[in-house]
Amino acid sequence: MSTTLKCSLRSYPYTDAIKSGAIQVPGVDLEFVDVKPHIAAFRRMVRDLEFDVCEIAPTTYVIARGYGVPIIALPIFFVRRFHHEGLMVRPGAGIETPKDLEGKRVGVRAYSVTTGVWKRGILQNEFGVDIDKVTWVVDDEEHVEALKLPRNVEHVPEGKSIAGMIASGEIDAGFTGDAGIGRQGKPTDGWNDARPEAPKDLRDLFTDGKRQEKEWYARTGIFPMHGTLAIKQSRLDEDPTLGQRLYDAFVAARAPYIADLEAGRAEGKQAEKDKRLSQIVGDPLPYGLEANRKSIEALIGYAYQQGLIPRRMAAEEAFLPL
Repeated sequence: MSTTLKCSLRSYPYTDAIKSGAIQVPGVDLEFVDVKPHIAAFRRMVRDLEFDVCEIAPTTYVIARGYGVPIIALPIFFVRRFHHEGLMVRPGAGIETPKDLEGKRVGVRAYSVTTGVWKRGILQNEFGVDIDKVTWVVDDEEHVEALKLPRNVEHVPEGKSIAGMIASGEIDAGFTGDAGIGRQGKPTDGWNDARPEAPKDLRDLFTDGKRQEKEWYARTGIFPMHGTLAIKQSRLDEDPTLGQRLYDAFVAARAPYIADLEAGRAEGKQAEKDKRLSQIVGDPLPYGLEANRKSIEALIGYAYQQGLIPRRMAAEEAFLPL
């Protein structure tokens, strides 16, 4: 007899076989629930435990686990990208180097957004930026309600947005895309229908970010991740082998995509991105605790440094040791 698990997961070339049912999880029927934008599912999972299995941002997950939300994640990561690029600076802001961010106002959707955590970690640990001397301006709430924000975090005034404030000169820099100036408002239906136009004269703080990313990875072995798979602890308590069976199914779904990528058969936007990443890291979608240990430990360390979790966790405490 199969157990039905409610699952919210975005579609990727390496998860499609699971979502279509071509690859099964033994003893489990996955009932998929699409949430648009999927960011809203993060909030529903960590606040209400609405899903049995849910793809959520790894920082959201680490914070939730740190504050006792009864979920645990598999060492599976659906999205990878580096973060030396994507911090846009306003002309006339007096920001030429990372240290110049001190004393300035920087926009990010929420303080705990994963992109922000990675970028702040790099700024602090690689470039000596005192992130406590930066005012972080946010225009969304944090997913984990128990999180207490540092004093140098401000919410935008009612009726304003990060995109509008950088255009008007009220903030000095902002993160690109969904992490900052590429959207406005909370993640609700139709969130990205009308993306705000960023000023044309913004420039990236790092003009040679691609080179720096490659050198940073070669030196540290850290490959930033986004999107992990969290499971309700109660489901694992009922069925202790569930985590392994889910993990094995996702590994099986990933295998043909990686084979096609290596053979040059994979096509599409995701494949093009992963081909570029593979030139730096080899495997662009590593699964498993040991394959991701350095990246997991870096993310947990950054989250602790930034006051997002009450204590530093071991990788084995945060993720199932698979």
